[in-house]
Parts: sequence; C-alpha cells; structure tokens
Amino acid sequence: MILRSAYFILFLIALAGPSIGTSMKEIKEEGKDIFLAIDLSQSMNATDIGPSRLQRVKFELKNLAKSFAGDRIGLIIFSSEAFVQCPLTFDQNVLQLHIDGLNTGLVPSQGTDINAPLQMALSKFRSDERPETNSRSVILVSDGEDFGENFRPIISELNDAGIKIFSLGVGTSQGSTIPRGNNVIIDPKTNQPAISRLETTNLKYLAAQTEGAYFELSDETQEISDLIAAIDREEGAVTGSRLVEASANKYFYFLFIALGLAFLDMIFPLRTINL
Repeated sequence: MILRSAYFILFLIALAGPSIGTSMKEIKEEGKDIFLAIDLSQSMNATDIGPSRLQRVKFELKNLAKSFAGDRIGLIIFSSEAFVQCPLTFDQNVLQLHIDGLNTGLVPSQGTDINAPLQMALSKFRSDERPETNSRSVILVSDGEDFGENFRPIISELNDAGIKIFSLGVGTSQGSTIPRGNNVIIDPKTNQPAISRLETTNLKYLAAQTEGAYFELSDETQEISDLIAAIDREEGAVTGSRLVEASANKYFYFLFIALGLAFLDMIFPLRTINL
C-alpha cells in the first residue's frame, strides 16, 4: 500500500507539471512580404457598397494591416499607371497614414491596367536586398473592370518568383452609377449614366494561376477574415530569433520515479495475511 500510494502521488505531481527554476528558450521569428495593390480608378467611387467602394476598402485594409503587424507591408496604387505609395515596411503608423489618404485623384484615370501594379510588385520583390522570404504575396483590390489581356504574360514570371496573388473583388453584380461631384459619370457610348459592376473573371484567373485565392467584399459578402486566414497560413521565412526566459518544467523526474515504482509493484509478489 505504501508503494502504490507513493507512485500514485508521484503521477499526480507529474500531471500537474511542476516548474522548478528557469531556462532560456529560443523563439524563431517568421516574416512575410505583402504588397497591397489598390485600384484607384473612378469606378472605385461607385456606391453599390456603402458609403463607397473605396471608403469601405480603406476601412477593411486598415484592420487587415493590423493583423500582420510583424510582417513587411507595402502599398501600390494604380489605374492606367501604377505607383509605389509606400515601400515594404514594418511601420504600421506610416502604412495606416497612407491608407487613410487613398483617393481616386492620386493616379491618372484612363482605364485600368492591371499589368502595371503586378510588374511594379515583381520589380520591388526582385530588387529587395533582404534574404529571400518563403512568402511573397500581392493582395489585389479591384472591381475587376477593364483589365484587358496584357497581364497574362506576367503570370509565369510571378510563379517563377514564388509570388501569389490574393484577389479581393469589390462591388456587386448589380453595380451602381459612379458619382462625380454633384453629378454622375456619363458613358460616352450611350450618353447615359455609366454603371460599374463587379467583374470577377480576371480576378479569379489571376488568383488561380498563381496558387492564390479569390475573395469578395460587399454589403452581402464579407470575406476579409477569410483573406487574412489564407495569408496567415502562408509559411514565412525565419527573419531572426531571440532568447526568452521560460519556467523549466521538471515533470519528467517525478514521472520516471513513479514508473519505476509501478514496475517494482508489478514484479513483487502479492502476499496476504490471514488473521
């Protein structure tokens, strides 16, 4: 009884996981490089998503950026041309400031050339002097209108560089007119108010061809959380390590002793005393 009581108590102590003293533990830090490519063509002012497509995008991207505070994030703006609004940075304050300032007047608006921001992101990733990361992504935010076909040749270059495109389609299939001041934009072909609708074909194609994924944002469909989860699953490269002090768990000492006593209990013969 003494033997069995002893190893039973030792098993309970081991299960509790007693910590005695401290030890140093190495924590590896992983990082990702992410470019946000934001469509600033006039159609992003459409109001099929309240208060407008662009205003909703700005709100959602600020929250998205906070989810990757430990990663480098850059900002590319585009319409018929593309510009780096913010280079890859860990500085959340600078990034948030640039997102706040997004508006359709920042870039020339003569259609939407999707090849321009992809070429820009590819060039910046290639010229990066830091060690190559395992995860390089572009979050492409657009309503998908007027892409043309000139973006298809760059897909093989993106794949060779290991860059994935995660597309975020903004808008609805019903669409809406595009405000301009107190009026709306007129379609010169019909002389009627222009209607901007979400076009998903090219956005889905880009994502599929680069092993990324397609998501949507509207008043009915809100897949920002799914987008964050998809990027979070991408494995980043080890960018550094640090030593932290952690409590030293000594449960195994008690476990080994308890197992030894249990083994003795098994081999000892059981004797009974008759009174």
